[in-house]
Amino acid sequence: MSNRKTWSVQTAKAKLSEILRRARAGEPQVIGTEEPCVVVSEQAWRRATKSGDEFGRWLVKNTPRGAPLELPKRSGTRRGDPFSDAGA
Repeated sequence: MSNRKTWSVQTAKAKLSEILRRARAGEPQVIGTEEPCVVVSEQAWRRATKSGDEFGRWLVKNTPRGAPLELPKRSGTRRGDPFSDAGA
């Protein structure tokens, strides 16, 4: 069972040391009810956000949308090797 607690902003201001202690102990702490925020340790944050596909996420986010894309035909043509020096 999680010891996660929801704190009012006013109480969180007065109990910041306790909130940080609990977060460092691995217990996420929620502050506020209208637009709540979660306090976690930096170590937990790094684990949650560390991923080998950050570049992939960036590509998906920044790829132009709606541009026409012409794909080469796959049958009946010899496309050759674009990395070969023979065509240069």
